[in-house]
Amino acid sequence: MDIYQWIGFVGMAFVVFAYLLLQMDKYTIRSIQYQLLNLVGAILLLISLFVHFNLGSFIIEVFWIGITIYGIAKNIREKKNKKKEEE
Repeated sequence: MDIYQWIGFVGMAFVVFAYLLLQMDKYTIRSIQYQLLNLVGAILLLISLFVHFNLGSFIIEVFWIGITIYGIAKNIREKKNKKKEEE
């Protein structure tokens, strides 16, 4: 295995571990830890795909990253709005 395959393997481990923690109720869908594990995992997988290209995998990782960034931004906005309401 070359370095890019290892990077992809680590990315896969991040995504799978995040999903496992979600199923075990250690994280919620809105927890920043869950979202960051997903984001980093998807980025690492995308890096590996630049060398070992697969169109289907590339497209799903781009969507995975976009959706995760959307979720993080949404959670940040909701926390800011909640703080304003409490003041």
